[in-house]
Amino acid sequence: MANGWRRESRHPKLLSPKPLLLLLLSLTLLLLFLFLAFRSPSDPNLTPSLSLSTPSPKPYPIPQFNCFDSPQAHPVVANLVENVNYPFLYSLPDFGSLPDKPHKNLVRLLKGKLFRKPDISATIQGILEGMKKEGGNDGGLVVDVGANVGMASFAAAVMGFKVLAFEPVMENLQRLCDGIWFNRVGELVTVFEAAASDHVGNITFYKLVGRLDNSAISAIGAKLAFKSNEEVAVQVRTIPLDEVIPDSQPVLLLKIDVQGWEYHVLKGASKLLSRKKGEAPYIIYEEDERLLQASNSSAKEIRDFLQTVGYHDCTQHGTDAHCTKS
Repeated sequence: MANGWRRESRHPKLLSPKPLLLLLLSLTLLLLFLFLAFRSPSDPNLTPSLSLSTPSPKPYPIPQFNCFDSPQAHPVVANLVENVNYPFLYSLPDFGSLPDKPHKNLVRLLKGKLFRKPDISATIQGILEGMKKEGGNDGGLVVDVGANVGMASFAAAVMGFKVLAFEPVMENLQRLCDGIWFNRVGELVTVFEAAASDHVGNITFYKLVGRLDNSAISAIGAKLAFKSNEEVAVQVRTIPLDEVIPDSQPVLLLKIDVQGWEYHVLKGASKLLSRKKGEAPYIIYEEDERLLQASNSSAKEIRDFLQTVGYHDCTQHGTDAHCTKS
């Protein structure tokens, strides 16, 4: 114009492409956060199950262990397990003697390797895979007695099986809670802070410091392999499996590893084990004669008892016995 003034455009200014893209990205991230925060937890692969903090009510005679009500274990070192068909993680309960003799799995982790495969994990998955192929799932439970840190429980849960896990040691329960969170199986794994036995009550339990996996109801049994480790006596709740598992509840597999207390666990499951062929569970239990004798029982006593409830087919696999009604 002649006077040098420039007329302002009457059209509104448009955002340049770069700020517009940033705005859209921010809105997308906000929507994604809101979706993940408030969506239903029906898919455990996408979000941790809310049952980790608020277990759904079930007709059990003892309370379920509530992970969010227990102190968090720390430090936490977890990793995937190598060479299993259905991978899962577990939290390492023992770091070894640091810094001189670290746990082997800690060394493997520092070398970029997965945790060594626990034999029981591969065994559990192999048996359950066979049951799946035969169409024998039908909502049946896996019962893990002496769950330790979950090497059997999580091996089953990541395959989609529901698990009842019995474990009396608080430190192990904390690691079970780690694994429930890491594997997103809160809807599948129910944990009880109890020792399965043949009576309801309480019993003295001996925790072995530095080797909690060797803790036992027998003080002698707890220290058989690690005589120099300190033991701590605690009182734990005991309950028979028959008091927990309803007659109408199918059970596919019963795994027992309780450092010599196996006979008492089996006796407390007499009704469960007396079910007819096709309904009675596959049994895996540790059959270590030294540990059994430390608890005033024996392998023969167990086999004789199992015969009375119809288990005539037992085979030895290392220190474990596998029994079925064939």
